[in-house]
Amino acid sequence: MSAPLRFDGRVVLVTGAGGGLGRAYALAFAERGASVVVNDLGGDFKGHGKSSSAADNVVEEIRAKGGKAVANYDSVEAGEKLVKTALDAFGRIDILINNAGILRDRSFARISDEDWDIIHKVHLRGSFLVTRAAWNHMKNQNFGRIIMTSSAAGIYGNFGQANYSAAKLGLLGLANTLAVEGRKYNIHCNTIAPTAGSRLTQTVMPQDMLDAFKPEYVAPLVLWLCHESCQENSGLFEVGAGWIGKLRWERSLGAIVRQKNQPMTPEEVQNKWETICDFNNANKPRTIQESVSMLNDVLSQIESQDVSPNPTSHSASRSSTGFDPSQSIGQKLPTMSYEYSHLQPILYALGVGMSTKDPDHLKFLFEGSEEFCCLPSFGVIPAQASMLDGGLSSVPGLNIDFTKVLHGEQYLEVYKPLPTSGKLTSEATIADILDKGSGALILLDVNTYSGKDLLCYNQFSVFVVGAGGFGGKRSSEKTKVTVNPPNRPPDATAMDLTTGDQAALYRLSGDWNPLHIEPGFAALGGFQKPILHGLCSFGFAARHVLKHFANNDVTKFKAIKVC
Repeated sequence: MSAPLRFDGRVVLVTGAGGGLGRAYALAFAERGASVVVNDLGGDFKGHGKSSSAADNVVEEIRAKGGKAVANYDSVEAGEKLVKTALDAFGRIDILINNAGILRDRSFARISDEDWDIIHKVHLRGSFLVTRAAWNHMKNQNFGRIIMTSSAAGIYGNFGQANYSAAKLGLLGLANTLAVEGRKYNIHCNTIAPTAGSRLTQTVMPQDMLDAFKPEYVAPLVLWLCHESCQENSGLFEVGAGWIGKLRWERSLGAIVRQKNQPMTPEEVQNKWETICDFNNANKPRTIQESVSMLNDVLSQIESQDVSPNPTSHSASRSSTGFDPSQSIGQKLPTMSYEYSHLQPILYALGVGMSTKDPDHLKFLFEGSEEFCCLPSFGVIPAQASMLDGGLSSVPGLNIDFTKVLHGEQYLEVYKPLPTSGKLTSEATIADILDKGSGALILLDVNTYSGKDLLCYNQFSVFVVGAGGFGGKRSSEKTKVTVNPPNRPPDATAMDLTTGDQAALYRLSGDWNPLHIEPGFAALGGFQKPILHGLCSFGFAARHVLKHFANNDVTKFKAIKVC
């Protein structure tokens, strides 16, 4: 069982802590050793009035249990005063829970300027002001944990809460940017959308639900997100009634609706509307860089089009790409040979993070070791030559622009331990081609042999941007699928560190794409700097699993699939 999470020595500021969720947070932090600033203006749920009793009662409750707490009665619009209370009483501030809020529910047509402004002043501007007051203190001590309180109304919308919904979704945007700016200072910022019985939810929830959704069912998530051992950052979580779920953005693959040197029309938008709104195999961008990268790919694809001035139909445009899957499925690529010495497995092991600092790694790094062997994930290296060396270009019907090729997924199955040197041959076949709308997905099966012995099998999922829309199927029974993960916490967790030169080292195993080393080329793809190879991360993960579950015994490795 995990050790109890403690907050001894930490100072926590909870806004709106006089009741409901805020009170639950304050009591929970104090019970686990934190010093707590209990802030509450003491007004009603509409923002009227002021009283010190709400904060005082919670402070007395904490002190009666042997905890440390002080009260603050200022509005969150006086952010500096709240933080000063923490500094004066306890000398620092480590954790900030932006929880204070009020309601002014009105249908949109009846919202007054005052109703709009006061909601934003308390929820959005108040959280901004208190966080800004705490920010530099957290930076200087190289530690901070911040919680923003959003709402299901902000995520999904809710009748009569336009003012509240807008402010609550604004908090998510604020939190995401703080997570980016604070990362290098060990300041993490996460957002919760709680459902709990409180004075704010009593206007929209019946009493029996208010009784069932206790604030105590939300507090444990907040405490975990604020603990020094939690590395979560920029997360959004719905929480209530003992359930927690993480939310993320999802984006359909979409469709390109214009051609080079041609006007873009609403009719073409209409024609491709089903594809634009199709969330099968959707993307899940996590950063603004990932979002912009896709648009750069689109622009590059449009500029590379070679179309007649007056295309007569969608099918005519499609045929101009020379992409005809009906000719390609089942075709075999030229057999590829891969000859290597002990140098290549050692370079690969270094490329996926192995080090002489770890004695367990020596068997993969020193050719003189009695146990010298290849990492099983090295099996992707001889197989990928089928794709990287232009083998796909020899297949009829695959007139591919290789600047538009992306690596989507990878499956590796190992039948025998890979030799540390020798000559291997790989035979590749186009197993299937799927139409994903904005692109085509090629399933490339590769069997790798040593002589007549089958050593390993790879399935590469190769996405070709802009090659979709040919009317093909979207899924295939030939896709290697994984079993559903068990419904339990992870059996093991591990943290590892890549170096600034990781990509430069890994590319020596054969993936020479300049995206991974040349800043100018990476910028064309929308990246701030060169990025790490996906198969390098694949190697990191595979060796940790091998270490933890098989004690680095390569004979026990069977298969792995990654996205």
